[in-house]
Amino acid sequence: MKNYIAPGDMVSFTPSGADYVSGQGALSGTLFGVCEGDIADGDTGRIKTTGVFELPKVGSQAWTVGAKVYWTSGGAATTTSSGNTYIGVAAEAVGSGAGETLGRVRLNGVPA
Repeated sequence: MKNYIAPGDMVSFTPSGADYVSGQGALSGTLFGVCEGDIADGDTGRIKTTGVFELPKVGSQAWTVGAKVYWTSGGAATTTSSGNTYIGVAAEAVGSGAGETLGRVRLNGVPA
């Protein structure tokens, strides 16, 4: 078909105000993805909007499989919806210990 562009799971992202590193979560408007590679402030790179990723999470917060996950303005995943952007669901349960600061998230691939 002549109007097909791309699968859509990778989109362009141009950070403003900070550099991003490979594997870091990135919010572009209401679309969330994970940086494919390092992206310098003002340069354009790509973010992956689908898949399962291990992301920094708010400590002292337990997750159950399938729980809705949101992205905070501080750059961490949380199950708290208020003031945060929906990004997907927990792909694995994780405990609530203060040192449990990583969680696996299945990205939803669509804007919140």
